[in-house]
Amino acid sequence: MKKLLLTIIAFTSSISFSQTIAIQSFATGFSSAVEIAHANDSRLFVVQQGGLIRILNSDGTKNTTPFLNLSTLVSTGSEKGLLGLAFHPDYATNGYFFVNYTNTSGSTVIARYSVSTTNPDVANTTAAILMTIPQPYSNHNGGTIKFGPDGYLYIGMGDGGSGGDPGNRAQNTTELLGKMLRIDVDVENAPYYSSPASNPYLGITGNDEIWAIGVRNPWKFSFNRLNDDLWIADVGQNNIEEINKIASPQAVGLNFGWRCYEGTVAYNTSGCAAITTMTMPLAQYTHAQGCSITGGYEYTGTLYPSFSNKYFFADYCENRIAYANTTTGAITYTPYFTASSNNFTSFGEDMNGELYITNSSIIYKIVDTSLAGTSFDKEAFSIYPNPTNSTFTIKSSKGTEITKIELFDVAGKLVLSKENLNSNLQTIDVATLSKGIYIVNVFGVDGSNFVSKLVKE
Repeated sequence: MKKLLLTIIAFTSSISFSQTIAIQSFATGFSSAVEIAHANDSRLFVVQQGGLIRILNSDGTKNTTPFLNLSTLVSTGSEKGLLGLAFHPDYATNGYFFVNYTNTSGSTVIARYSVSTTNPDVANTTAAILMTIPQPYSNHNGGTIKFGPDGYLYIGMGDGGSGGDPGNRAQNTTELLGKMLRIDVDVENAPYYSSPASNPYLGITGNDEIWAIGVRNPWKFSFNRLNDDLWIADVGQNNIEEINKIASPQAVGLNFGWRCYEGTVAYNTSGCAAITTMTMPLAQYTHAQGCSITGGYEYTGTLYPSFSNKYFFADYCENRIAYANTTTGAITYTPYFTASSNNFTSFGEDMNGELYITNSSIIYKIVDTSLAGTSFDKEAFSIYPNPTNSTFTIKSSKGTEITKIELFDVAGKLVLSKENLNSNLQTIDVATLSKGIYIVNVFGVDGSNFVSKLVKE
């Protein structure tokens, strides 16, 4: 019988793959995760729709005690719930963070909380309520909140729900629904915010908080942390999902077109201004390719150079990640992932610009498999096959204990996982694995990480 051959290979241009983008399981056990944020440190904060904010550590472990529990204040079901989280730019100094949730009356609430002064992993439960915005329906609540490069808090508000914007709210500047709002939260006393002087409707007909109009449901938007560009993924109605890019510095008073236009296609133009006065999307796709866009981020990390100049997004109805060229808007769809990885609800970005994605229960890393074999910490670990041809050994090269080892196939499916190892030497048995290429992900107790590629012939 021919022996199994296990080899370790480094990246070489002679090796090709059907895809370079894959997802690797980073943490499990979440319930209806809808947002991933960071506080400019190594932790990730995972927002659960039911009202909990969980802390996810850099080694993939999650804290038992929630950072914040708002479950008694939150109404869930349909598109309601705890939906957004943003840390103040001066969070390290003032401890403030902000949330967006649907209260038990069905209204959107924007509130300010603060971290405990004695425990950085727990928040105080006393809130300052900035805004309460009535919602006529249970869908199109928006949800994302982000601080912009100007230090102001941006709030994505859907058009109020139902279908087709029956209240004509998105084009009505006396309504907060169907808008991108912008407020200054550096106000200590009630109402705890003010409207920036450069907001387009300040002092004239229209609500002072409005920054832009004409969105249907901007479920996810993000700022490029390096060049300040704003990306808004607006969920479509019948046929078009759209991606808007607003180059920095962002102009105020933009009109993104809804309900007059769904993407660049006329929807209901009764009483609408000319299309030339509106901001059309950089990219769009029809419902032949999906049904509900989940916006992400333009990649700004350093681990995967081939991700540069790509805006990553997904679709709730499709089992894949896609990206748009940040200049031309041309969309590339990656091959399908495993069946258990669909219904993507949110992307996340860590403090270094590396990307994550969730299907509500699992947090995945987004990786470039063509660079597998390149160490994230070249000094930390070594990996080599054993004479048995069915096992390989991972050794800590500088005394860092190995805490976790994962193997993925090239489609991103987790095929082997060993956790809570806490040792300097680990031997992994792969005799039962099929022939093929595998990605090995090794975590050290100090947060170091190593990725390598295995070929089993």
